[in-house]
Amino acid sequence: MLTPIDLSGAQERSLLGRTSPLVKLALAVAWLIGLVLTVEAGPPLLLAAVALAAGLTLGRIPWARLAGGLALLVAAAASIALSNFLFSASNTDPTATELARIGPLRVTREAAEVAAALGARVLAIISVGAVFAQTTDPTRLVDSLVLQARLPGRFAYGALAAYQALPRLGEDLATLRQARRIRGLGGGWHPRILVGLLVRAIRHADQLALAMDARAFGSGPRTTFRPIRWGWPDLAVGIGGLVLLWLAVFR
Repeated sequence: MLTPIDLSGAQERSLLGRTSPLVKLALAVAWLIGLVLTVEAGPPLLLAAVALAAGLTLGRIPWARLAGGLALLVAAAASIALSNFLFSASNTDPTATELARIGPLRVTREAAEVAAALGARVLAIISVGAVFAQTTDPTRLVDSLVLQARLPGRFAYGALAAYQALPRLGEDLATLRQARRIRGLGGGWHPRILVGLLVRAIRHADQLALAMDARAFGSGPRTTFRPIRWGWPDLAVGIGGLVLLWLAVFR
């Protein structure tokens, strides 16, 4: 079931937890742009290692939680690298340097280099994303977008409500399957479940829209329960992240 990530008190009080989500988001985008500018495997691996180390130390993410969140994504990155290694067009190029033959399959050094670079890039992307997600409270992220990036509150808080509604869809799916099982229709997959999910999603969206209208979203200036201000953690993390990016990619 999809559930929002709940940050512990230690994660919220950590350096990354106190850093503005807008700074972390901008830094993550800058790192991803930097990954596009390199075709080697070294810089992405360095950025991935730095991101994970920062998450464990500066973000105080429990290693078991971080490893659990990355396990399936790392397996996906490995499968992408392996498929590009085995089925690369370089393996059929007679001028490429042959490394080995596996039955009728020929693998080359050029294919290995491309696969390693691609796998490292994917690993860096998921590492940065995992650390960002596990050091950023969704509500604080939306508050930062509204207060610091001047994003319209109606759009930002609507997106937050939609994100928080994802677990409800999982609960609705379980309820619909149990209802079908009680009626003797079986608890397996059936196209009618999609219709039921759609109806419940429309009802939830209608209730959400009425609730936001009742709270006068989009009608004018609003007060803020948790104001977000710029501070020294933002400066330290922002400059440190950009320096690391330059050292890894542009040195």
